[in-house]
Amino acid sequence: MTSSSRLNNEEFDRQHLWHPYTSMSNPLPSYEVSSAKGATITLKNGEQLIDGMSSWWAVIHGYRHPRLDKAAHQQIDTVSHVMFGGLTHEPAIKLGRQLVDMLPKPLEKVFIADSGSISVEVAIKMALQYWLAQSRPEKSKLLTIKGGYHGDTFKAMSVCDPENGMHSFFNKAIATQIFADAPELTPAEEWDETSGQQLTLWFEQFHKEVAAVILEPIVQGAGGMRFYHPNYLKLIRALCDKYDVLLIADEIATGFGRTGKLFACEHAGITPDIICLGKALTGGYMTLAATVTTEKVANTIGQGPAGGALMHGPTFMGNPLACAVASESLAIINEGNWQQQVKTIEAQLKEQLLPLNKLSSVRDARVFGAIGVLEMEQTIDVAEAQRLFIKRGVWIRPFGRLLYIMPPYIISKQELSALCSAMAEYARSVQKPKK
Repeated sequence: MTSSSRLNNEEFDRQHLWHPYTSMSNPLPSYEVSSAKGATITLKNGEQLIDGMSSWWAVIHGYRHPRLDKAAHQQIDTVSHVMFGGLTHEPAIKLGRQLVDMLPKPLEKVFIADSGSISVEVAIKMALQYWLAQSRPEKSKLLTIKGGYHGDTFKAMSVCDPENGMHSFFNKAIATQIFADAPELTPAEEWDETSGQQLTLWFEQFHKEVAAVILEPIVQGAGGMRFYHPNYLKLIRALCDKYDVLLIADEIATGFGRTGKLFACEHAGITPDIICLGKALTGGYMTLAATVTTEKVANTIGQGPAGGALMHGPTFMGNPLACAVASESLAIINEGNWQQQVKTIEAQLKEQLLPLNKLSSVRDARVFGAIGVLEMEQTIDVAEAQRLFIKRGVWIRPFGRLLYIMPPYIISKQELSALCSAMAEYARSVQKPKK
């Protein structure tokens, strides 16, 4: 076996570090980063890349934001971590206050977790314990819509798309849930009352065994980057109320302005019983998430088994360092600049990406808020596409047939133009010549 000290960084990384969704025997290339600032990532070799991904949709304020840097430095000089069991601290209390003030009533009971997937697990536990506390253990299933994505842990995987999702390999080990067809109408189309018929039938048939509906409001992210009509969400809220089912909104990807509203549920004017938040919560500085529910749900759980305790407690729950940075990130959001930033990004994405619908290689070009998507006709060769993008000085990470960007809100028009131009160049490069 080769000594690790004899390997340079690139070789060691390739031979020993497992990156997400890639093979150890034949991994996709990884490019070493030396620094990042604003909307720019600088590689070790000096190349600079305009970031179109916000590091998986989290770095909404850009890299090295001075206020977030300052918050992290100040907190690390005080206490970087302390257990949340039996102890509390100012950063968690301040963050909790901000979340309660930002979220619609009656969402006010805050569980501060350590990752998006865990916030989904916690939400599901809340829903199950809510019904156990009422001696209704038969309400143990989850209803969701196809095309969704909710994380990589096992209960979260059980509500991801069962056929085309990233977790179909594990179906035999995953709990079986109830899936309705994915919504077909987009936000731009006229609502048809017949569009919700299947959902209504599913509720009529299964409500006695369903604890909660879980879905990504308006935007289905990693499951396919699809945008659906807000009236689906209104209908689901009404059906949950009618049939005594909880509604969980997974706003991990959509929360904090990405869709043009502070939370995507606002497009439908509804409030869930439980909301999951993450990704942009700390401005992408470190992992943190929150699951927030109502007093009714929390108090009902409090009357249940296990002395009324919610049975979850991650080691890094309520981490002070992450909470301090998240608190400053929310302070930036509350100043409201994101509204104009997202509106400007959306207008430019529509101007530069929607005309690409005419290309034979593009199945659909679509834009919603600060999200721009090219759904290609063919599966994208990720390694080849990324070589092209790096040559163009941009960082875009496609998957499947989807070429998309979710840039930082602080991106300039020139930087965004470079990203869109690179997407257009790729789309043209894979067009099949006419016979």
